[in-house]
Amino acid sequence: MTDDSAAATKNRNQEPSGIPVVSRNSLEYVVRSGLAGGISGSCAKTLIAPLDRIKILFQTSNPHYTKYSGSLIGLTEAARHIWINDGIRGFFQGHSVTLIRIFPYAAIKFIAYEQIRSVLIPSKEYETHWRRLASGSLAGLCSVFVTYPLDLVRVRLAYVTEHNRVKLTNIVKTIYQEPASVTLSSKSYIPKWFAQWSNFYRGYVSTVLGMIPYAGVSFFSHDFFHDVFKHPLLAPYAVLELSEDDEVVRVQKHQRTPLQTWAELVSGGLAGMISQTAAYPFEIIRRRLQVSTLAPRNMYEHKFQGIMEIARIIYSERGWRGFFVGLSIGYIKVTPMVACSFFVYERMKLYLGI
Repeated sequence: MTDDSAAATKNRNQEPSGIPVVSRNSLEYVVRSGLAGGISGSCAKTLIAPLDRIKILFQTSNPHYTKYSGSLIGLTEAARHIWINDGIRGFFQGHSVTLIRIFPYAAIKFIAYEQIRSVLIPSKEYETHWRRLASGSLAGLCSVFVTYPLDLVRVRLAYVTEHNRVKLTNIVKTIYQEPASVTLSSKSYIPKWFAQWSNFYRGYVSTVLGMIPYAGVSFFSHDFFHDVFKHPLLAPYAVLELSEDDEVVRVQKHQRTPLQTWAELVSGGLAGMISQTAAYPFEIIRRRLQVSTLAPRNMYEHKFQGIMEIARIIYSERGWRGFFVGLSIGYIKVTPMVACSFFVYERMKLYLGI
């Protein structure tokens, strides 16, 4: 080997060690992880937007679509009804608000997860099941608190089927002008404006209760299946092969071992199904709370209903099965959504060098 070639080889071997490592606590890491999370969430939501619209119509017992709920045949009939009346635009009604909400929601969720995980799991020795669950649950709570009003507006937009009533400004005004919760308005020390703005958090408590199992189980399951696919028996088929230099860079930057596309999608899809099952009853209650003032029985009284009252109504209507209305659609929707979300996020992390 000549002196020049030996020097070149030496330089190539030294290049990876000289690559700057982005600290998890730095602003640069936060921005990059937020960008990766926002893009992944937007891609996932756009993928399943038509199913999301139908599921909301089923969950909220929209009178025009109640007859279709409860079966996959009903799903196709509901889709046909939307297509005939509204065309392709009907499948994406409220989706612009979804994207406005989902980008910060997903960005905050993944930022919070990375930061909370770095605190609760600073090294492999702290990698326990409950710490993974806690990291995911707390991350979900952070993102929901910031973006919940946008989710409420999105549900109202998706619920309305008369196009002459579908105006974002009108929806926002209507929510604000609805009677506030008696619990808040009856307290003399709570300003009236605060009680009115709390209308944008209608159903928030049930969301929090549902987010604890949903986000926690979602991140936990994804990490669990990641470990399963990295087992020596599956690793040759599931782990993405990297060049020697790329592997050194990955280790240098403490990046997760990347999986093959199929393995990443499977781990994300299974995580979505498990988390959806765990949190679905709370989601049903949340959706009904969000449109409770629009229901025929409350349309003129504008009566505010609480979690327990909504739960009793759901049970009286359909029994325990009422808490799982639309779950089959939920699986069809959540499986590709979560799979897409985690896949895009993991790949974006690689591309962004974090």
